[in-house]
Amino acid sequence: MVPGGNGTVLGVDGLARPPWASIDPLLRDYYDTEWGLPVRDENGLYERICLEGFQAGLSWATILRKRPAFRAAFHDFNPDVVAAFTEDDVERLLKDPGIIRNRLKIRAAITNAEAVIALRSEGGLVDFVWSFQPPETPRPLTHADIPTQSPESVALSKALRQKGFSFVGPTTMFALMEAIGMVDTHLVDSHRRGSSGVWRAAGA
Repeated sequence: MVPGGNGTVLGVDGLARPPWASIDPLLRDYYDTEWGLPVRDENGLYERICLEGFQAGLSWATILRKRPAFRAAFHDFNPDVVAAFTEDDVERLLKDPGIIRNRLKIRAAITNAEAVIALRSEGGLVDFVWSFQPPETPRPLTHADIPTQSPESVALSKALRQKGFSFVGPTTMFALMEAIGMVDTHLVDSHRRGSSGVWRAAGA
């Protein structure tokens, strides 16, 4: 790997990526094929919200390595199934070495599933979250140019909390917005810049 322009790193494949996606093959694959692409289905968005919550205080690489176990433990993040979890399920999950065994985060996944179901009568989780898409996206040259939250992530956090969600702080919600393409924080020189299609028309 060699330095690219404006904070990116050129991989052996000649593609420019940010440093965080340039070493670990798992993170590189996630960056190249998934991160920043629009997520517009209920299960997928619920999964992302849960995993961002479980990630708090940990590395995203840890979450990615555990994602298959998370999906098995939470029935592919089906809100209808998870909302029916009981305290016995919480205790069972606390003994599952494949996931993050944090009681508060596990309970948050359950209450968030209940909140997802409740939102269906108001148009659903997807439309609710995407209604907070900002009018423009950052154009970061280096990692230091990327904000950790925004007015929209603060507003989304507040709105989700009002709907009964937890572990949805402003910084966590900005990370969600990045991950699902609501904002494009790919570095300008990255080969993935504009790949979501959400901002291409705006010259981003």
